[in-house]
Amino acid sequence: MESVMEGDSVLLHTNVTEVHDIEDDMLWKFGPEKSTIAKICRDAGIINTYDGPDGRFRDRLKLDDKTGSLIITNITTQHAGLYEVEITGAKLSTKTFNVSVYARLSVPVISSNSSQCSSSSSSSSQQNCSLVCSVVNVGHVTLSWYKGNSLLSSISVSDLSIRLSLPLEVEYQDKNSYSCMLNNPISNQTQHLDSTQLCHTCAGTAVLILVIIY
Repeated sequence: MESVMEGDSVLLHTNVTEVHDIEDDMLWKFGPEKSTIAKICRDAGIINTYDGPDGRFRDRLKLDDKTGSLIITNITTQHAGLYEVEITGAKLSTKTFNVSVYARLSVPVISSNSSQCSSSSSSSSQQNCSLVCSVVNVGHVTLSWYKGNSLLSSISVSDLSIRLSLPLEVEYQDKNSYSCMLNNPISNQTQHLDSTQLCHTCAGTAVLILVIIY
C-alpha cells in the first residue's frame, strides 16, 4: 500500500537495481482495465509514458530508464488505484501497487451556537456553552473532540461530505483544555478551543432573587 497526499509525488519501485539485459522489457498498467501507461522495450529502444485513455496521466509520469521505476508527479485522487508492472526477460514477473491519495486537510473551525443556552442536569443555575466543530468538502476523515488527551467524541466519513460537524457542550466556567482534530491515515489538523472568545453568558439570561419580609 502506497499512501500519499494530493499534490505530492510517489515513486513505485520495481526493486530492480538496473535494467541492463537487452531482453528486459517492462510494461506498466493502471486500473481494472489495465490500461498501458508506460513501457520499456530495450531491443527496440523504446522508453515511453502514456496519458492513459482519458488523459489523466498527461505530464505526470516519469520513468527511471535504469531501473524501470515509475514516478507519478502532482498526484490527485483520480490517480488512486491499482498499478501493475510486468517485467519480461530471463523470466516473467509482475509486481502490483495499491496507491491511496488523500486530500490535504484544512484546519477545522470551532464556533458557538449562541441561540442555544441550556442548563446542566446537575444544577439549574449552571449554564453550558454549546459549540460545534466543522469542516467542509472532506472525505475519508475522522473529526474528533478532545479534552486534554482524552477522546470525548468522534465522527467519520468515507465519501466526500459537503459539511461534517460535531457538537460539544462545556460549562461556562470550565477551564479545561479542549481541541478539535481532523485526521486521515497520514495527516491531521487541530484547532484548540479559546473559551474566552466563544463562550459567553446567554444574552438576556438573569437570575431574579425575591426577598419577602414578613
